[in-house]
Amino acid sequence: QLQASGGGLVQAGGSLRLSCAASESTFSINAIGWYRQAPGKQRELVAAITSGGRTNYADSAKGRFTISRDYAKNTVYLQMNSLKPDDTAVYYCNLVTFGNYVIVPKYDYWGQGTKVTVSS
Repeated sequence: QLQASGGGLVQAGGSLRLSCAASESTFSINAIGWYRQAPGKQRELVAAITSGGRTNYADSAKGRFTISRDYAKNTVYLQMNSLKPDDTAVYYCNLVTFGNYVIVPKYDYWGQGTKVTVSS
């Protein structure tokens, strides 16, 4: 089970760091991805990281967001800089599978996520 946290209200141009905590057994062998869902829109992948540290970013996140893993804390972080109002969404983390061309979530259960609101 994963627990997302760290959301909040921030002004445009600001930064937030989201955390996704997992059990050691889950964290050590699985790729983890951050997704987001804005009101009225489909959930989309923002960034993902393999157990070995390989990363993948959505075009909207490249250059602004950084995904990383802390092996000591069994936590995946999403550092979000230069935030824009379009980044407003509920952010979720999930285990993912890196395919040849796509990254797909492993589970249908998404939890409550953590809400990010970026004001203009």
